[in-house]
Amino acid sequence: MNPNLQGTVKGGLTRNRNYMMLMAAQLISNLGEWLYIIALLTMVGFKWNATPWEITAITLSMAIPVLIGGPVAGVIGDRFDRKMLMIVSDLTRALILVGIMFSGNLWQIYVLLVLKGMMDVLFSPAKSGKVKEVVPPQHLEQAVTISSSMEQMMKIVGPALGGLVMAAFGIQQCFVVTSITFVISALFLIGVQGKKKGESSDLSANTSGSETTSHEKKTFLQELSTGLSVIYSMPLLLSGLVTLCSVMLVLQMADTQTVTLFRIIPGVSDDLLGYCISASGFGTLLAALIVRKISWSTLNKMGVGAAATGIVFALAAVAVVSSLPEMMVYVILFTAFFLAGAGGGFVFIPFQMLLMKRTPEHMTSRVFGTVGSLTSAAVIVGPMLGGMLVTMWGPVTTFIISGLGTALLGMTLLILKGRIEQRDHSTTSERSPLQAVTESSL
Repeated sequence: MNPNLQGTVKGGLTRNRNYMMLMAAQLISNLGEWLYIIALLTMVGFKWNATPWEITAITLSMAIPVLIGGPVAGVIGDRFDRKMLMIVSDLTRALILVGIMFSGNLWQIYVLLVLKGMMDVLFSPAKSGKVKEVVPPQHLEQAVTISSSMEQMMKIVGPALGGLVMAAFGIQQCFVVTSITFVISALFLIGVQGKKKGESSDLSANTSGSETTSHEKKTFLQELSTGLSVIYSMPLLLSGLVTLCSVMLVLQMADTQTVTLFRIIPGVSDDLLGYCISASGFGTLLAALIVRKISWSTLNKMGVGAAATGIVFALAAVAVVSSLPEMMVYVILFTAFFLAGAGGGFVFIPFQMLLMKRTPEHMTSRVFGTVGSLTSAAVIVGPMLGGMLVTMWGPVTTFIISGLGTALLGMTLLILKGRIEQRDHSTTSERSPLQAVTESSL
């Protein structure tokens, strides 16, 4: 048994010191991320009067490193001590944020954001791999649920807290506070048990000598494709990833064009957008809390989530151009964003659980790095595609078509669910007995 798991199998996650320290580090760093994003957008948007394209460039500077560096960071996360990688990432990000505080122009911001993005992409796959190291298989779903719930809580609390910090101390001090949160995160990570040199996962430790030798002979470039190969070899993961990326693409289109949709409403309140974003966060948080308690299969949850997300987005667009009273329109939009957040949660969280359970420990960082890279592509393409479609068709038509398209994807997944699961079972059965036994334990 992995030494990191000793003493945690019989106890729950609250008795798993390594996991609790890891989640404390995540909680603090998630809070820091929202503080820094609010401070950054306030600084460049209001103090520097950045143009829409300059703000778009900021988003791209944060997303492109994840798109390009995900697989590379995954290989690094599987080759080296994940704990040390996370600590280095946290401390480097703390220094970068101090640099942003003293920046004098946008080009300096862009460069520093790219550097920070490289540290972000190094941290995330390493964290996913570390969770796999320190959490027993029977607790993995609960571990993913807790992690996802924390992220959604910070999505709700973080922006409000960022506003309070800026109001009390100013924008510059907000960057200082954010830098300190990353240092605190690194201190929590010091308390997480590291992986001893030469220690391997249960799977790699039990493979034959020929398999181990083959693994050791792989070059860095060959290992870059491993994450995608693992996903492609499991139809369940592959279909889930296609659904996840498609839903993220639509959500990014909607997030960036929501303002253009709301502008159609006569005398629209300035607070409506903020309320709807908060409603979306509450919906995803609710999904994180209840998704494990629903006994549907992973594809059932993802299919229903995608269908619900698409339908409510289409209905939101219809409500905007309806002749309903203004307050009724606001209630419908608030409810639609809440349900869309919940639907998104039913897509994201079950897939994260499935990915964590089905991926061998020694490949976790590579697989999660590949997934991060592909979802980042959706983050980049979504806003561009949304802008193009809104320009051609207008926001209402764009929301209706993209929403119904997402709903159709979710329904298609539900229809093909049995076939996909049957093919996945057949693929698993064709593997070597050792691999089949290992995967069945996950």
